Amino acid sequence: MTAFNHERLTNVQIGLDMNHLRRGYYSDTYFINIMHILQGLQAEGYEFRGKSPRGVAAVGYSVGDVIVEAQIFNRRSPYAVIAGVDVALAIIRHGAGYFEGERFVAGWCDLDVVAVEDGDMTYYNGNPNEVQTVIEIRGKYRDFTLLETPILGMLTRASRIATNVYDVLQAANGKNVLFFPARFDLPSVQSLDGYAYWVALQRYNHETGHQVPPLVSTDAQAAWWGGRGGGTVPHAIIACFLADTAEAMLAFGRHIPVDVPRIALVDFNNDVVRDALAVLDVYWQQYVQATDDVARKQWTLKGVRLDTSGNMVDESLKETGERGVTPELVRVMRRALDNAWTRWNVPNDLEDQARDYCRNVQIVVSGGFNREKIARFEQERAPVDSYGVGSTFLTNDAQTNTDFTMDVVRVWLNGQWVDMPKIGRAPCDNPDLEPVDLSIF
Repeated sequence: MTAFNHERLTNVQIGLDMNHLRRGYYSDTYFINIMHILQGLQAEGYEFRGKSPRGVAAVGYSVGDVIVEAQIFNRRSPYAVIAGVDVALAIIRHGAGYFEGERFVAGWCDLDVVAVEDGDMTYYNGNPNEVQTVIEIRGKYRDFTLLETPILGMLTRASRIATNVYDVLQAANGKNVLFFPARFDLPSVQSLDGYAYWVALQRYNHETGHQVPPLVSTDAQAAWWGGRGGGTVPHAIIACFLADTAEAMLAFGRHIPVDVPRIALVDFNNDVVRDALAVLDVYWQQYVQATDDVARKQWTLKGVRLDTSGNMVDESLKETGERGVTPELVRVMRRALDNAWTRWNVPNDLEDQARDYCRNVQIVVSGGFNREKIARFEQERAPVDSYGVGSTFLTNDAQTNTDFTMDVVRVWLNGQWVDMPKIGRAPCDNPDLEPVDLSIF
């Protein structure tokens, strides 16, 4: 459930590998050891015989049946956009329980769970005794001990990516941000990653009032929120057309449905202005011959994408020598696009139409963009319409680390909850926690 539409992801979309999940295939082995210990103690009727250094009286305390309160939290400072909660809850719903021989006995119905919603924020000031709980589970520990590793993994990855995306969106000032990290990781993570991007986008739009659309490059990235992947052309197709970008884009216009935006990739020959104008010229020729709205849409150039390599200086900037995609390169491109119509010798009655056609062509930039680079472009007011961002969304360093932890912080003893956290930790709360009906997952 997101904090914005209150609709839950369920296992219908997620498609958990339930058999392996229940048998600990994805769990750190020490959790399997814990499960065997607790099951063995329960089977032999063991009661606690030790002496608690916390001074807790424990007569008749059955460790094998211990009921605990476990809290799940992260410590990303100063904030994190939380994602992956519904996946974690689905893991609890379908993975909690135990095996009797080959028969799995579900344990989810005996658990009490409260959780935040995907898209909620947590804040951390550096004090591990003051964390904001994301999920709290109360129940028999042996019913869910195997689930800690996959739960934390899902939350960690999804929340890290969501927070990284949110940071980039803030830098982009309401401009479109295209999600392009698919090629940098395993295909199996695309749905989770694309969902995390979508959650961050909903958070940003909710806070700012913007309507930035979700733009992903694969169908898998859009699978959990009901979208579709989008895109235009890679460099490879221009190579197939012997480096003739305009001819390649004419083929695109003829063969790709009109609802796909016509965005030309124009850096193949390291002369973005020349190739952008060549595409614009041939598209305008087709556009003015169109006899209906569908044909005009077919030959409307939506944008050009600049993806100049970071070790190259585009022909347009030979005098300045700055490499890659730069604010100045974007400004040069904007001026060239805006004035392209003056080269066409259009009749007087078409001048306004030709001028608008050129000025409506957007500029998309990609290639090594991160929050800092986008902030520079925005600070210098580069006339960018959209940013394509890839591997930076996957960044996991000292600043972006979003690791989650599950701590047992209380045990049920003699009819009451007794604090039992690791020294240096404490039972914590979060006002955004809400009761969860696990049956819907």
